Amino acid sequence: MCPVDWTLRSAVSSDVEVVAELRATVMRADLERLGRYDEHRVRQRLRDSFSLWHTSIIEIDRELVGCVTVRPSEGRQWLEHFYLAPHQQGRGLGSAVLRTVLERTDAQDATVSLNVLQGSAARRLYERHGFVVEDQDPIDVFMARPPGGPLSAPGRGGAGGRVWW
Repeated sequence: MCPVDWTLRSAVSSDVEVVAELRATVMRADLERLGRYDEHRVRQRLRDSFSLWHTSIIEIDRELVGCVTVRPSEGRQWLEHFYLAPHQQGRGLGSAVLRTVLERTDAQDATVSLNVLQGSAARRLYERHGFVVEDQDPIDVFMARPPGGPLSAPGRGGAGGRVWW
């Protein structure tokens, strides 16, 4: 159960640098473990692919605590840049946000794809919500979830938030 009230709002240009810093913080341990951390590159990759049109900012009490991007490509929706501030992880917020995103993509009858770093704890979150491995390499695991897949494992609840899409 997500114990907080959260909202999603559309990203604005002033969010880019805040999200780039969030990405660097959240991904650092996994990228270091894989020997891939570069303090400039981790931020620049976000800047280069940031989409105001497809990105939503996760807020609690008007504070940016995360983001999620859902971008159409190759006949499916790609879930990208799903980051939560470390102090918000492990509290049900990620499940609540992901469930909201998947309800929307299910309504569009869309398959959702993503990639997650090898060994990342986030993989368990995605598996609980019906994502399965399609392919993998030494760095990434590529996963997909067909429309209408499970929204979460049985017994996992969560309070919703307001969505501004």
